[in-house]
Amino acid sequence: MSTATTAARVHPASGRVHAVPGGDRHPDRRLHAVAAPQPRRRPKLVYGIVAVAGAVAILVAQMVLSIMTTQSSYEVSKLTSQQRQLTWQKQILYDEVAGLSSPQNLAANATALGMVIDQSPSYLRLSDAKILGKSQRAASKSTVDALGRGQVANALIAKDPLVTDPKETISGASTSSTSAVDAATPPPLTEGLPVPQTH
Repeated sequence: MSTATTAARVHPASGRVHAVPGGDRHPDRRLHAVAAPQPRRRPKLVYGIVAVAGAVAILVAQMVLSIMTTQSSYEVSKLTSQQRQLTWQKQILYDEVAGLSSPQNLAANATALGMVIDQSPSYLRLSDAKILGKSQRAASKSTVDALGRGQVANALIAKDPLVTDPKETISGASTSSTSAVDAATPPPLTEGLPVPQTH
């Protein structure tokens, strides 16, 4: 390469531009050789290890969250099933309490204990402690057979034991407790309710 440059000059008379050899427009600019580019540094091994470890940590965290979510769904399903079973048990206990507190069960247990049902009961008025009705002793025989077969069967208490004998139930009471029934008790209905003749 040549370092010689040519400068241009304008002639005042003709107005033409003439080239002047050896002239320099910018005397402070010099051409020089460019240094060879430095080789690129290889990335450090630590950065690669950190990147791979970060990716592995993200995958492990995602797997742990997936396992925890699956485990939680199994626990929710198990608790739902347990709640359903407890609801059924609650309903069974409610039915048992309803059967044990029924008037039929109370009357049967009272009869088994020796209590009798009187035809004309007496009442005690609490406001003035006055006895209303006939104030006489009840007969030794009951007029209503609480343990008899004439009553409508109650499936809730059919197998519940009586208070006097755990082996006896309302549906299968012994004959000794029904022998004290008054003969005036009407016979049990076996073929349904009687229908009056209208024609």
